[in-house]
Amino acid sequence: MPHPLIDQLRFTRHEFKRALRDLSEEDACKRLLPMNSISWNVGHLAWQEQRYFLWYGLGQMPYPEIDNDFAFGCPASTPALEKVLSVWQDIIKISDSWLDHVTVESLQKPLMHNERETNFGNLIWRTLYHYWYHIGENLALRQQLGHSNLPVFVGNLDGHAPYRPEQV
Repeated sequence: MPHPLIDQLRFTRHEFKRALRDLSEEDACKRLLPMNSISWNVGHLAWQEQRYFLWYGLGQMPYPEIDNDFAFGCPASTPALEKVLSVWQDIIKISDSWLDHVTVESLQKPLMHNERETNFGNLIWRTLYHYWYHIGENLALRQQLGHSNLPVFVGNLDGHAPYRPEQV
């Protein structure tokens, strides 16, 4: 059984994707300044997952273009949603094989990130919070684009990722 933190990550990814439901390619690529496009945000979260889980965790960088185009501080762009969503899903699929096996000990393993020491547990928390930030941003963009019937609150947490204690 995956670590409870991984359950929360998977639930958060589900909520991120739920906030993209019924989004057209055209609207995903629109920029409402000063914000990035929704499609850029998808690529940006693919970048974070690839960097944190594939690069730091597995030493893999299957999509170097994601690292070049969507890292923090990269210029804004309007990539095709279909393409970045496909890459995001592939990165998740690859990272899940590693995330399925993290333990309390491996989450505490120290590593260097942005010239400071941290651990994988902190990187997962950082990823969770980053997703929620962009879920809110994407829904705000969609409201500004005139979309209706959007998610208004966190989905079925109790059914998909209920609290369970950490097993040591």
